Amino acid sequence: MITVEFLNRDPVTSQKVEIVERKGIGHPDSLADGIAEEISRTLSLRYMEEFGEILHHNTDHVQIVGGEAEPEIGGGKVTKPIYVLLAGRATTEYNGKEIPVNEIAYEVAVKYLDDTVRFLNPKEHVEISPMIRPGSIDLRELFKLGGDVPRANDTSFGVGFAPMTPLEKTVLEVEMELNSDSSKRRVPSLGEDIKVMGTRNGDKYSLTIASAMVSSQLSSYEEYYDAKEKVREIAISKAKKILGSDKELEVVINAADEEERVVYITVTGTSAEAGDDGSTGRGNRVNGLITPFRPMSLEAACGKNPVSHIGKLYNVMAHKIAEEIHSETGALEVYVRLQSRIGSPINQPENASVQILDYDIENRKRILRESEEIVKDNLNEIWKLTEMIVKGKIKTF
Repeated sequence: MITVEFLNRDPVTSQKVEIVERKGIGHPDSLADGIAEEISRTLSLRYMEEFGEILHHNTDHVQIVGGEAEPEIGGGKVTKPIYVLLAGRATTEYNGKEIPVNEIAYEVAVKYLDDTVRFLNPKEHVEISPMIRPGSIDLRELFKLGGDVPRANDTSFGVGFAPMTPLEKTVLEVEMELNSDSSKRRVPSLGEDIKVMGTRNGDKYSLTIASAMVSSQLSSYEEYYDAKEKVREIAISKAKKILGSDKELEVVINAADEEERVVYITVTGTSAEAGDDGSTGRGNRVNGLITPFRPMSLEAACGKNPVSHIGKLYNVMAHKIAEEIHSETGALEVYVRLQSRIGSPINQPENASVQILDYDIENRKRILRESEEIVKDNLNEIWKLTEMIVKGKIKTF
């Protein structure tokens, strides 16, 4: 059932307060998401290569237990390794052939950590325990029943919205800029664990950024504070390109610092070495943000199979539909919720709800008609998402 309705309220940008968060690629929760998703993508490709199809799997339960470390200006060491548990379900045998799922998962986790966190040595700083086991018989059989149109793996829902507000764009792009190659060249001590909390109070914008610095790349506390200032300059420059140079903007880096007594330095560039733990699904939603002023799903999209699991497909699809409706109709704000029933074809959600905020009364019939067509078109081609996700063309955190 497709329902399209209009909202009667102020858009988010007109509300007095707005809060947005992004956990950067080196944050423990993001590392858990990234590992889970990369394992799913790798398994999907392996299944296709060997059997011509993606087999049932869900690797969306990665847990990172922080280690212990002693960072110090000019050096430091990890004294107890980070522990990474790779849990989930996957097809380990098919047509008489065994698939070394846990060996694959281990190799993927090592490579992902090595590629993502520059100063982290997975062989030295991390202990990885792969514990992925076969799924339940009922879900494996349900997966097989799909045929041309897969059956929903779960009774769940996905949520999406469009467009992003200026603050949402700023938080997303500031983190991406700080974790870019150019920023690392400018600030070699800048680690990958970067969290950006953005707030807007009226027309005043504020970014509070937690930025893990790599201790071995610093020769003094003065150099640490100089690096912090460079990070602040990069963040301000990127933010003003989005918000405009006339906006009042405050940017604070590592707010808890207290001269030389408390500074945010790490050996590896991630707080997972000692300060924090991580779990799949505790970080960013599929649009890369945590947005308490918008509807969200608590589903852990990363690691879920890209064929039939609604927790992944419907969250990605909901954002895609919302973006297309906004772009093609000109609506101010669009909210999409897709709800499944386990066992039903994934292109036939039990509910497809579209809520639109727009003041153009004269064009409402057109917007309603076009919005419903966009929903139908996307659902009829939902299978295209699978290939895009497996190829890494769609980000899920």
